[in-house]
Amino acid sequence: MTDTVEDTSSAGRSDDRPEQNLNNAHMTLIEHLSELRNRLIKSVVTVALSGIACWIFYPWILDFLLEPYCRTFPVQDRIDSRLFGPGGGCNLFVTDPLEPFSVRLTVAGYGGLALSMPVVLWQGWRFVAPGLYRHEKRYAVPFVAAGALLFFLGAGLAYWSLPRALDFLVSIGGPDLVSLFSPQRYLSFVVKMMVAFGLAFQFPIVLIGLQAMGIVENRTLRRIRSYAVVGIVTLVAVITPSGDPFTLMALSIPMYAFYEISIIWGVVTNRRRRKREAAAT
Repeated sequence: MTDTVEDTSSAGRSDDRPEQNLNNAHMTLIEHLSELRNRLIKSVVTVALSGIACWIFYPWILDFLLEPYCRTFPVQDRIDSRLFGPGGGCNLFVTDPLEPFSVRLTVAGYGGLALSMPVVLWQGWRFVAPGLYRHEKRYAVPFVAAGALLFFLGAGLAYWSLPRALDFLVSIGGPDLVSLFSPQRYLSFVVKMMVAFGLAFQFPIVLIGLQAMGIVENRTLRRIRSYAVVGIVTLVAVITPSGDPFTLMALSIPMYAFYEISIIWGVVTNRRRRKREAAAT
């Protein structure tokens, strides 16, 4: 009788086992490495193709990235008009003959990585998917879509906050300092800001994923709210290159909002699970 009960309970759990075929269930280390290599190759090819596209459209991308710089230095505040282009445009100050090529390569590389982010996330998901349970695999499309959308939203928020950050950094030194930015330094600052915001916007996905896997409990997140505020502000101060108060506030507020959203998700999910368990009994 005991054997029958055990067999029945095991059969009931069979639907929760990872959906692996016979080959995936007995993959060797070499086969896992081969699968990883294939996923990396597809990701690298996608990044390369996107980088080529960014190389072609480099002039328009550079104008887009220069817009916060142009807003920081209005026409009436520019000291030497010879350093700036016609029609109200603005240029960066180049001192190295190799810098223009390096700048174009940098823009193409980071732009290609940003454009290919959905494909990179999808390839990462496909690599870990064979080891997941059936109910976990249904989150594939939402995971990739949410991750890409949040990354671009974070980068967009960084771009919006750049003029305020630049204005603070330029004015804090006093009127006796004249700011002339080199392309490499300026674009490095812009890219770091946008990447930092984009990665920070993955915060809700991390918290929701940890709750879904049972690593972090929802009541724990509710209990440490006050510590979370301090931790978020500290983290934002570390990962953002500007360190100005406006940027600190612009990123800390949405990150704490994401923290609360992940708590709400956990509460709703736990309530639904309890209802299903009560209905099953």
